[in-house]
Amino acid sequence: MRGARDLKTAENADVAEGRPFRVFRVFCGSILLIAASAALSGCGFAPLYGQPGVVKSLAAIEIEAPQGRTGFLIREHLDDAFAKDRTAQPAYHMQLALAEQRFPRGVRVDNVATRYEYVLVASYALTSVPSGSLAKRGTVRVELTYDSADQPYASVAAQQDAQDRAAEEAARRIQLELAAWLADGAKPPPAPRQPA
Repeated sequence: MRGARDLKTAENADVAEGRPFRVFRVFCGSILLIAASAALSGCGFAPLYGQPGVVKSLAAIEIEAPQGRTGFLIREHLDDAFAKDRTAQPAYHMQLALAEQRFPRGVRVDNVATRYEYVLVASYALTSVPSGSLAKRGTVRVELTYDSADQPYASVAAQQDAQDRAAEEAARRIQLELAAWLADGAKPPPAPRQPA
């Protein structure tokens, strides 16, 4: 009799906590997910990297970055983002130009900054390798902040970490811009108007 009373108490606790409805919620959630997938496929939705040639074209971009730490970092992040195929013949050549700025923020009473804002502007020009004609041009801007410690080594390490994070974010934005451009048919930019 005591065992039956304990079982009834446990069932009441399960109902109070909503455990019997877990299976029902999971079932309803999966039904909603299937319905959303069907609706997206019906409206013509296609994944960006599912477009033919996007991944292959990104992997065939040769990158020329400026000298220096930030140039090296952004080139490495772009190679990773593009899944660079070193055995393939390059289809595009990317020329990068970088501009970096650092602004003191969070200045203490003794006029020493405890926080900095780091701004990285990366401009790129993508040219077609066979013809050398300009295929796409763009600029991305990344802003982030970092703490500056009183110890010189910690301050330098924080600044270098900010450079690395900014280079990674700039590479991600360039990758997305180029993937969208390639998925849209890689239309070249309009030619500049000639003066009459």
